[in-house]
Amino acid sequence: MNFLVILGLAFALAMDAFAVSLGLGLNLVRASANQTFRLASSFGLFQFLMPVIGWSAGTTIIRFIERFDHWIAFALLLGVGGRMILESFKDGEETRVKKADPTKGVSLLLLSTATSLDSLAVGLSLGALRVAVVYPAVIIGIVAFMMTVVGMKLGPLAGRVIGKRAELAGGLILILIGIKILADHL
Repeated sequence: MNFLVILGLAFALAMDAFAVSLGLGLNLVRASANQTFRLASSFGLFQFLMPVIGWSAGTTIIRFIERFDHWIAFALLLGVGGRMILESFKDGEETRVKKADPTKGVSLLLLSTATSLDSLAVGLSLGALRVAVVYPAVIIGIVAFMMTVVGMKLGPLAGRVIGKRAELAGGLILILIGIKILADHL
């Protein structure tokens, strides 16, 4: 598998990570270096690990989840996006005090999983093609990391343009990504 094919695959897989990071960044005044690094590292790591897991699992595990993996991704994105939408309607001061950082804890884990499920299927395909997985997985992880950084940097800029309802827009983006994942798999 040549580098350009792997790079194209990596950018295609990183689009969900980019869109989610852009959506999360919309409600941040400024994405801190720590927030950006946490999100990018987690997305990059999950995008690296999932093809390796898929490749290793072969047909044993993937056949059990491939029928509903898109539903899992949709549910995760719907939950996080729905919470963001609800938060957008709360009083500004109350929200600022109580708002959880989506780049930490359970939210980070759920988003990382949701954005990397397609990589699991890619890993399975690489295994079926008898293609070594480490090199493509590294490229996929690096590209996901970079695209997440770009999304986190552009998100707050777009949020300032959108204004007060940036969190609403970010939540809607996450839900739309979930719907797109469902549409692609149904």
